[in-house]
Amino acid sequence: MINTIWLRSFCTLVEVGHFTRTAERLHMTQSGVSQHVRKLEEQLGAELLVRQGKQFSLSDAGERLYADAQDILLALSNLERNVGEDPPYEGVVRMMSPGSVGLKLYPHLLALQSQHTKLIIDYRFAPNADVENAIAESAVDVGFMTSKSTLADVSCTPVAQESLLLVTPASVEEPGWDTLMTLGFIDHPDGSHHANLLLGANYPEFQHSNLFPRKGFSNQIGLILEPVSMGLGFTILPEHAVEAFQKPARIKAHRLASPVSETLYLCTLRNRVLQSRMETVIAEARRWL
Repeated sequence: MINTIWLRSFCTLVEVGHFTRTAERLHMTQSGVSQHVRKLEEQLGAELLVRQGKQFSLSDAGERLYADAQDILLALSNLERNVGEDPPYEGVVRMMSPGSVGLKLYPHLLALQSQHTKLIIDYRFAPNADVENAIAESAVDVGFMTSKSTLADVSCTPVAQESLLLVTPASVEEPGWDTLMTLGFIDHPDGSHHANLLLGANYPEFQHSNLFPRKGFSNQIGLILEPVSMGLGFTILPEHAVEAFQKPARIKAHRLASPVSETLYLCTLRNRVLQSRMETVIAEARRWL
């Protein structure tokens, strides 16, 4: 590969037209400039300068190299500048979280993107285990989880609390144990975990969500409450997911005697230096959570 330092010295010499002034511009000695040109000629196997005492002109090979080198050096200069830049409102930020958190955050992040159109939000909804793995594999920049990661490479910081709610059809006034057994459970990817936390703290009869007849399953956060609204069963969901449901009159969210909340963790790859645009999005997320 062509040594870009030699190439820059050659192009500067062509532009200045004088070895001494070139050396001054590049903060080099005159012999250093001459050496760079000779090394470039040796590497390319072609004479680049036609020397006439202290003066010179370009050979055909020198003319061709100089013409092509302008684009190369400009591209390198742009690359250096772009790598060094760290704008707070430009570029892609890849995020992932469980659905309830996404339902809360995503509209606000889109509003941020609307204000700063060079900022691009790439948001994926996924259960905790998928978020954890995506962070560890650098597939996402920022993740939110409702349980602390067990992986050494994933750093987790608690940022919020989110209540878990028992949700039944609107007709259910008192969600007694027998009522829940009759209704049956509408399951989802975190259903068993949420049931263990909330029902285990409030119902002495509870041992596992498998005790209930399983009346349905959905992995789409916006659809989990559809069968509940139709009277087909009950479920346990974080408060953000319940608040986002479009038919609130058809469901009833019950706050039980022993409230249970999940800690929400902000997760990133340990020791990774976050770019300004990621810090911007994290600050916005913290504000709304």
